[in-house]
Amino acid sequence: MNLRLRDDQQEALKARAEAEGRSMHAIVLQAIDRYLAEEADRATVRRLGAKYAAAHADLLRRLGK
Repeated sequence: MNLRLRDDQQEALKARAEAEGRSMHAIVLQAIDRYLAEEADRATVRRLGAKYAAAHADLLRRLGK
């Protein structure tokens, strides 16, 4: 896989890596890991929300009135 960044992204990433004493590669991997974890959490929340909304639909309707 090749990752092509805009020039401004490349420069910002390079500056951040230098400031943190880390490689650009390490920062990109961390960003990907965070994104994947957040999306997994969102999917879990959506799934559980739908499950409990269906299970408690009557109560939610009554509370909404």
